[in-house]
Formats: sequence, C-alpha cells, structure tokens
Amino acid sequence: MNFLRHWLRRLVAPIDPVLMLLTGILFTYAFLAIYSASPERAGNQLMNTLVALLVMRVMAQIPPQRLMHMALPIFVGGVILLICVALFGDISKGARRWLNVGFMRIQPSELMKISVPLTLAWYFQKYEAHLRLRDFGIAAVLLMIPTFLIARQPDLGTAILVFAAGFYVIFFAGLPWKIIIGMIVSALAAAPVAWTLLHDYQQHRILTLIDPEKDPLGKGFHIIQSTIAIGSGGFFGKGWGQGTQTQLEFLPERHTDFIFAVLSEELGLLGNLFLLTIYALLIGRGLMIAANAATLFSRLMAGAISMIFFTYAFVNMGMVSGILPVVGVPLPFMSYGGTALVTLSVGIGILMSIHRSRMLLQQ
Repeated sequence: MNFLRHWLRRLVAPIDPVLMLLTGILFTYAFLAIYSASPERAGNQLMNTLVALLVMRVMAQIPPQRLMHMALPIFVGGVILLICVALFGDISKGARRWLNVGFMRIQPSELMKISVPLTLAWYFQKYEAHLRLRDFGIAAVLLMIPTFLIARQPDLGTAILVFAAGFYVIFFAGLPWKIIIGMIVSALAAAPVAWTLLHDYQQHRILTLIDPEKDPLGKGFHIIQSTIAIGSGGFFGKGWGQGTQTQLEFLPERHTDFIFAVLSEELGLLGNLFLLTIYALLIGRGLMIAANAATLFSRLMAGAISMIFFTYAFVNMGMVSGILPVVGVPLPFMSYGGTALVTLSVGIGILMSIHRSRMLLQQ
C-alpha cells in the first residue's frame, strides 16, 4: 500500500493541477467536436490524446536546466533536417515538407516550433549579464534561418508559428520598441516586393479573403461555407451533432482546420465564449508561471509558449471567420491530428516543469 501511494505521488508530482484541468477540458471538448464532425476519426483522436498526455508527463519531469543544455543540439539537428527536406524531401500536393527516413516520414518543421524558442531563450540566458543590441541581431538571424527554410517548402502556416514563437522570446528579452516600430514600418514598405515572392496559391488565398464571392465554388468555397456555419449557429447553436453545414458535409476540412466552424454552428456563440474563456485561462496561467519563474531562460520559455497558444488560436479563428487568409494553422488542442497535439502538449509539459522547478526552489 505504501509502495502504491509512493508511486502515485511520483506520478502526479510534476503535474500542475490548473494546467491539467484546463488541458483536460480542451481534450474533452475536442473529442466531442471531432466525434460530431467525423465520428470515424474519434477513436484515432483518443489515441492521439493519450500519446499527448504521455509526452506532456515526460516533459514535465525534465528540469528546465536540462532543457537549456539540450537547446542548441536540438536546434542544429532541426536545421540540418530542414536542409535535408529541401534537398531530398518528399513532395506532396506541390510542397516539400516531409523527410522519408525509411521506416517512417517525419516533418522537421514541427520540431522547430519548440526548438526555436528553446534556443533563443538559452542564448539570452547565456548573455543575460551584458545584453547588447548585437545580441538581438544574432537572435534574429537564428530565428530567420529556420523560418526561411520552412517558408520555402512552402509551408506559410508553420513558418508564421515558428517566427511568432521566436519573436516572443526576443520581445520578452527586452527588444527596444523603436526596433519593433522600425520592423513594422520596414515590413509595410516591403509588402509590394513580398507580394511578388509569394506562390500563386498564396496570392490566391489573399485575394480570396478580400472577395470570396469571386470564385464561390473554387477557392472561395472554404471561407463561404465556414462563415455560413458560424453565422447560422446563433447564440445557442443548433445542438451537438445537428449542424447542417457540418453533417451534410458542406464544410470542408471540418475535423481539422475548420473545427471552430463546427463548434460555432452546433454550440453557437455561447460555446465559443466557453472555449475562449478556457484559452484565456490557459494563457493567463502560463504567463503567471512565466512571471514567477526562477531564471531568465524559464521566464522567456514560459512567456513564449503561452503566447504561441494565443497565436494558434487567433490565426485559426481569424482564417475560419474570414478575417485572415487560410494558412493551415490548427485550432490548439481541438483540431484532429497527432503532430500538432503532441507539439502543444510538449509546451504544456515545459510549463509544468518550470512551475515545478520554482516550487522546489521555494521548499
């Protein structure tokens, strides 16, 4: 009996109850939404969730100090894999994103969502005592290398997420506002040139955002059907499993990128407000952990992870509701699929690790 009690105590020791509760609510909400949108995939999503929970538990056990020592080797390995993708990767639907390693295919860009903020946080921790403007420049170069390699695959959605994750670290490290304003002005000035560098399908997505009715049965179909589903849900929704756009399969990618439209149609504005509240609490808890973290590395990592949850949610909801171009960003913890779910669960595990490290120092 004592052995069992000791084993259970060790099992739950690194688990932050608040993060676990919020994540559990999202997992449950996701399962119900996916079961309604695509019942045949619900079993697979349950398995993905169990794997994600296991990964979360493992990451929560790894001390932040050890994560910091692992940062640079993981980053270098990830960049090498991205270069290998560019040279030897498998082409699917016009994009070269996957690397065949014999017994399986891997997508190295997913690794960079965690590796990039991890490495930048390590860099700023290393030079914390005498940070200079040059250090922010070096950090920017480290960020742009994987971002460029991912964008040219092309995978604009993942490139945005990787860039955002790294930028949050640089921002929290103390990037001067005059530099940020200069970057915004430069980006606006370079927009016409950037437009010419976009692939045809990327330009079409932006044009479709401006006027989806121009091609209602083609490139505008996704946005039109999605906005119909969102609007038809009203305040209380049509009821779980009763959404016409969803159940009659007018809504494309309803179990992945457009799962938010399913929730909007079936659970209405009330269901969306509940989801937004859970996201707000999750991000708030992460930022609280960041504020109380013991080291600069931990503060930067916790802050960046918390804000990347916001970026996932904002970009997905924006593209589904027709205010942002469709770039293939999943709704965090809600969209069907194992890769993104595991990546996000790694982030939750790191937050738990940072919180546990702080608690151990206080004892």
